[in-house]
Amino acid sequence: MEDLIKKLVDEGYLKSTRIINAFKKIKRHDFLPPDIKTDAHLNIPLPLSHGQTISQPLTVAFMLELLQPKKGEKVLDIGSGSGWQTTMLAELVGPEGKVYAIERIPPLKEFGQQNLNKYGYQNVEFICGDGTRGYKKAAPYDKIIVAAAAEIGIPDILLKQLKVGGRLVIPVGKYEQAMVMMDKVTDNDFHEKRFPGFQFVPLIPRKWGE
Repeated sequence: MEDLIKKLVDEGYLKSTRIINAFKKIKRHDFLPPDIKTDAHLNIPLPLSHGQTISQPLTVAFMLELLQPKKGEKVLDIGSGSGWQTTMLAELVGPEGKVYAIERIPPLKEFGQQNLNKYGYQNVEFICGDGTRGYKKAAPYDKIIVAAAAEIGIPDILLKQLKVGGRLVIPVGKYEQAMVMMDKVTDNDFHEKRFPGFQFVPLIPRKWGE
């Protein structure tokens, strides 16, 4: 994994010292099923249960560099999956910050929570719920990050749950996505940047009883 991190730094995907250190501290192999732990160093998505994946390290690096989570911030992490990105967010916001991690699939939510517990962070709350609706109870958020594709556009409810001055990072599109960074300038005004060339599982509502 050290070689992969060095490559991500050399290629400009990892830039910030704090995010580089989080990648070094939070080991990807701790968030994989036992039969594929030896593949942790590969710069590819890897399979989890229920048709989900742990994202490609390059993609996670790119998204975290766009998000720029800071100490003391409140972050909503949608599609927490294995818990790898969630745990890095917990490190980056520090004990004075808070991460709310939403996963729609109950066994995967439990898997991610167990993985995070290996690192002992106390600043994360896991929720089994519908990521398309955000998490109103703890809104507004300094940052929102979404690890699933909004196929028909960014849900308005996520923009409403973002603080003025906050930032949302989300892949948008059906077959191939653009990574979209939205900065909330006022209650009704946003500054948008798009970065093409990504592929994610879709962001879908949680079905009752799922």
